[in-house]
Amino acid sequence: MVSFSHAAVLRIKPASEAREEGVTRPLLYLIDALPYVFRAFFAIREMRDPQGQPVNAVYGFAAFLLQLLQREPLTHVGVAFDESLTSSFRNAFYPPYKANRELPPPELAWQLDHCQAVAQALGVQVFVDHLYEADDLIGTLGRQATAHGIEVVVVSNDKDLMQLVTPQVTFYDAAKDRRLDAAGVMAHLGVRPAQIPDLLALQGDAVDNIPGVKGIGSKTARALLQIFPDLEAIYTDLATIETLPLRNAKTLRQKLATGREAAFLSKRLATIAMDAPVICDLSVLEYRGGVRTAVTPLFDNLGFRRLAQRITRWNTYEGQHLR
Repeated sequence: MVSFSHAAVLRIKPASEAREEGVTRPLLYLIDALPYVFRAFFAIREMRDPQGQPVNAVYGFAAFLLQLLQREPLTHVGVAFDESLTSSFRNAFYPPYKANRELPPPELAWQLDHCQAVAQALGVQVFVDHLYEADDLIGTLGRQATAHGIEVVVVSNDKDLMQLVTPQVTFYDAAKDRRLDAAGVMAHLGVRPAQIPDLLALQGDAVDNIPGVKGIGSKTARALLQIFPDLEAIYTDLATIETLPLRNAKTLRQKLATGREAAFLSKRLATIAMDAPVICDLSVLEYRGGVRTAVTPLFDNLGFRRLAQRITRWNTYEGQHLR
């Protein structure tokens, strides 16, 4: 299992100082790993390493990561993995959270540690925690970075992470080569980034087993959030719902009143945590290239000789092997 230290501190010069010295302003990419691991697992035909173990997901993830590192103008990069589908801190106050999801099949579960090892060998810092999900790790790192004036790109295809979009944070779906700012999120989902937890609080999310308010669908939820800024405002002015130009407004008020507890529980479940136990250390996140002495034996053991030949950006520097 890959591990990392929580003890580092953020070390970065103020943006004004960096401009005066002519230093390129950092651009931090934070990658949500599992969507791309799962995509590779289901899209790539069966592959096995020299020992006969399945490696199609590892291969696809490695190819995706190589392409991203070689193509994007990043200066810093980190990748977050989910440790478990059932041990999130959210399960402590709502046990059914994600309980409807099937655990990864054994042939995929075996490959997840190797995906982390590949990322580290390629010079990408890995983040994983048994209580906080990848979304929370990315959210926490992103908030720390933007607080110091650093621009962030969140790499994922998960709509939940769109709630992190701000003037300093962009959402990038690498598989579709689609980049969304706040206006793009609004066009895509019909709500502002900050309203995504409110949207899920109202309509629920079957994928993550978030209940939402019974009887309220996405269309009604979006209509409400075009009138009210957030869930709290809806319930503060619940008495006015009947007067709004919404279909079945009287019934809607009753649904909201009955589902109040579920709504606020759902918002809590859907809100990305910003207090995960990780520290944004740019000296660790800086991308210097892959580590040849780490990648060569790893790719040989996995049988990725062709993929190894595609690697062109290398530095061999001391102390950076599987940080």
